[in-house]
Amino acid sequence: MLNLNDFYYFVQVVDRGGFTSAGRTLRIPKSTLSGRIQQLESDLGVRLLNRTSRRFGVTDAGAEFYQHAVGMLQRAEQAEGVVRQRLSEPSGTIRFTAAVVTAQFAMRRMVSDFVAEHPKVNLILHATDRNVDLVGENFDVAIRAHSAPLPDSSLIQRTLAPAPWYLFGGTDHLRRAGMPKAPRDLARHASLFMMRTGIAPAWHLSRPLRGARKEMTISLTPRLLSDDIIALKQAALDGLGIVALPGYTCRDEVRSGAMTRVLPDWQAGDSTITALIPDRRGLLPAVRAFIDHLVAEFPKAVAL
Repeated sequence: MLNLNDFYYFVQVVDRGGFTSAGRTLRIPKSTLSGRIQQLESDLGVRLLNRTSRRFGVTDAGAEFYQHAVGMLQRAEQAEGVVRQRLSEPSGTIRFTAAVVTAQFAMRRMVSDFVAEHPKVNLILHATDRNVDLVGENFDVAIRAHSAPLPDSSLIQRTLAPAPWYLFGGTDHLRRAGMPKAPRDLARHASLFMMRTGIAPAWHLSRPLRGARKEMTISLTPRLLSDDIIALKQAALDGLGIVALPGYTCRDEVRSGAMTRVLPDWQAGDSTITALIPDRRGLLPAVRAFIDHLVAEFPKAVAL
């Protein structure tokens, strides 16, 4: 097993262009440093450096070894940092962004709870449906709700919870008009539809069936077409029709009895809530604690 200190000494010698400069930086004798590199070369069975009284250079093998040595030292620092961060109390300011609906309906309680539990942490929430540039706009975390996989990027993704869409109607309206028993019965009811760019008004229903999924598409002529979830939910409460929405946005009304889930065996869309962070390396204790809090709380926040 090679000595990790020798990796460090080798990197210092290469970075500083020789033993004399590296010895001054490390405050160890040049002869000691040279001896450690010679021992490293002996252990590896290959020459890493070309050195004469007039010239210093790195061999091909040395250049390749240098790249791996730098990576190992970085990972060693990360390992040390993980332990040290556990000893540090979260503090500072976290800037995060979330879609308006997610912030309004899913995150109200968990944000307050986190602030109460971490008195030295301040949160800045930017609620927007625009996909912000985390790095360019200096955000620590972005929380995204999405139906399709997020694009590959250098951002780190952490799945927080599934957040499927369901059909809902006002309970009083469904008592009067009749509860649909099968997808074909939806034709007897007016529809309300969440408007999204490039998506035609239709419900894409699915349900598990004998280890597979049965799927149906119901084309719609909505009475109300809107990108405002609050308006659509209110219209459903007012008995104007049936609406498909993320389940958690109607949870309070379902629990109070004001709204009822329609065709409870069927889903009206798949969705996932994911946290994005720029990089795991150097993650501040406050941000790590916030991510852990989101992972623990989001499944409860979006459950019906």
